[in-house]
Amino acid sequence: MKPVLVTGATGFLGWHIARLLSERGYRVRALARPGSRLRELDVERVEGDLRDAASVERAAAGCGLIFHAAADYRLWARDRAEMFRSNVEGTRNVLEAALREGAERVVYTSTVGCIGIPPGGEGDETAPVGEAEMAGDYKRSKFQAERVALEYARMGVPVVIVNPTAPVGDHDFKPTPTGRIILDFLLGRMPAYIETGLNLVDARDTAMGHLQACERGVEGERYILGCQNLTLEQILGKLAAISGIPAPRWKIPYAMAYFTGMIDTGLSRVTGREPRAPLDAVRMAKKKMFVSWKKARRELGFAPRPVDEALERAVEWFQANGYVPEARRLSIAS
Repeated sequence: MKPVLVTGATGFLGWHIARLLSERGYRVRALARPGSRLRELDVERVEGDLRDAASVERAAAGCGLIFHAAADYRLWARDRAEMFRSNVEGTRNVLEAALREGAERVVYTSTVGCIGIPPGGEGDETAPVGEAEMAGDYKRSKFQAERVALEYARMGVPVVIVNPTAPVGDHDFKPTPTGRIILDFLLGRMPAYIETGLNLVDARDTAMGHLQACERGVEGERYILGCQNLTLEQILGKLAAISGIPAPRWKIPYAMAYFTGMIDTGLSRVTGREPRAPLDAVRMAKKKMFVSWKKARRELGFAPRPVDEALERAVEWFQANGYVPEARRLSIAS
């Protein structure tokens, strides 16, 4: 059996993809930067970097399937060009390696941020959208990377694109911006909320959706991998029920959140400290990211579970792995 390459296995979603493939009997090879950890995974490690085309080619050598899940997923970066080098040029390097290697299938992990959202409605794979609608460098870089994937699909590379929404669950190491919402809630750092909405999905189901896209997806097509459309208030209510921590009751106006984000992000440019409230995150929050995943259900057989269990696993994992200080856990329990 040829090995299967997974990029991003040291991160949240890539870890779940690599674990699922290993459990299904695939020989998994992971591209990992020097010093990064492949925690709890029994996979072959190839050191390299998405921005280094030669190392990507080494990792892809002999692989029949490639899952490109790695991305620079930040809502603020001091050097904005880094995000584009990793997300856009890194994707080009992976697809160029797939082209040269003659890979049988490539699954590229895009984002729901590249999906058009009609005013007051739900977005889907057919909704028109342009780069001008991308709020922030992360979304712009992923939009450009998706265009690269479509370019290589037209060149004959058998690439299928998946657009996960906001995965939640265990092993969110960094954590991701969505995981940060959960962690900030547990740490008591969320005294208020704004009117916004996300589509949440279990990270384990999202990994399964990648495998289903590999097995059943149509080359050059996009598939939203999502589950439940929830307002931020509803998400915090679920976290309150799971943890016993009261949900914040104060809803702040968007203008106040924008002003706070502008000040915080401006200070970060001077100090180099990551802002607690990145302005790009506030801009994203202005639009509810509500979407439909009917195409993935119809064409891939994608069948995600309700997200409550995934939220419970996220809370338990953050508490069990040192993200929540013991004193804080004891005060919650009491």
